[in-house]
Amino acid sequence: MAEFAYRAMDQHSRWLRGRVRAANEIELDRRLRDRGLDLIDCKTIKMQSGLLVLSRGISSRDLVRLCVHLEQMEAAGVPVLESLAEARDSMDSARLQDVLTEIHRDVNEGVPLSAGFGVHSGVFSSVFTSLIAAGEETGNLADSFRELVKHLKWVEEMTAKIKKATRYPAILAVVMLGTIMFMMTIVVPQVVEMLKFVGHELPLETRALIAVSEFFQNYWYLIIIVSVGLYVLIRAARRVSADFALQTDYLLLRVPVIGPVIKKISLARFAQIFAVTFRSGIEVLACLGAAKRMVNNRSLRQAVEVVHDRVQAGDPLSSAMQTAGEFPPMVVHMVRVGEATGKLEDTLLNVAEFYDRDVDESIQAMIAMIEPALIVLLGGMMAWIALAVFGPLYDSLGALGV
Repeated sequence: MAEFAYRAMDQHSRWLRGRVRAANEIELDRRLRDRGLDLIDCKTIKMQSGLLVLSRGISSRDLVRLCVHLEQMEAAGVPVLESLAEARDSMDSARLQDVLTEIHRDVNEGVPLSAGFGVHSGVFSSVFTSLIAAGEETGNLADSFRELVKHLKWVEEMTAKIKKATRYPAILAVVMLGTIMFMMTIVVPQVVEMLKFVGHELPLETRALIAVSEFFQNYWYLIIIVSVGLYVLIRAARRVSADFALQTDYLLLRVPVIGPVIKKISLARFAQIFAVTFRSGIEVLACLGAAKRMVNNRSLRQAVEVVHDRVQAGDPLSSAMQTAGEFPPMVVHMVRVGEATGKLEDTLLNVAEFYDRDVDESIQAMIAMIEPALIVLLGGMMAWIALAVFGPLYDSLGALGV
């Protein structure tokens, strides 16, 4: 796909200028004619200064803009093909423009809108296409796009929460490791030089400090190689063995502090996807299938599969969730009340909101616990160094009668 700068004339003989991405001039002329414009001339836009310009990808913000545009056009009664064409030309992302060009072509050839989006599964999730399909069935695409806007904004917020939950502890861990490396390879070797003049045997804590410092100085590269190698090995094993991936995900949920946060994030995704799809009129089993695909932890995904199988066998949703064993009793009770009162849709939305708040509180609590733990660890290391270095020095001075 190339980007063209064009001049065209509309039906009222007015001159227009613009930029459009198209495969060639023939497709450019066809796209302009679809908009009621006659192409006068065009030229390919070249890269400036010979520098390589990387095209933007498709962000969640781009998808939100797309859904807002389509929702407004649909609510105004604009035909789908015209809405797609207008949305395509208004997008900043070159890749999204290319995708919408293909969707426009497919829909023009008779393919349903949901199927056109479904072809591009790498861009649009199964939830995205399922909500559009539900809108096609009910004849209310505007509501589907409105729900997608809410869902995509929620996904963006949840992604930010996940980054906060993972990046901040990782940065602190790297800083701590760097501090330990600096102390053991630079500071400690210089300080222990003073201990060479001590006439008596060094205490155990001092000999241990010297041994650890020498290990870091002589084998620092092994620490890096082993750490990276272990990470790569675990990643490869998870890809090769489904059982190994399931076991590691199960153990990950049992790790103190971190495990509960991961579980709540996964269950928040499950509750949000289930609530959004169910509210759009999709049947329960299809909602469970869509929600299961959005749960990354395999152990929790297995629990959702249990819920799916039990509901398919005729059990109420609340009983199936209780059988799975991974859902908090309060959530199971809320779903049971929703089933009894006939307000399951509202209950599911309350469950999603409950998890949203719970994830926020859990992340803040985790960060609040990590910071003092690292401070205590670094303080303990400094105390060890001080005790191991100054202890023998004081003993020597005492022996000299100073």
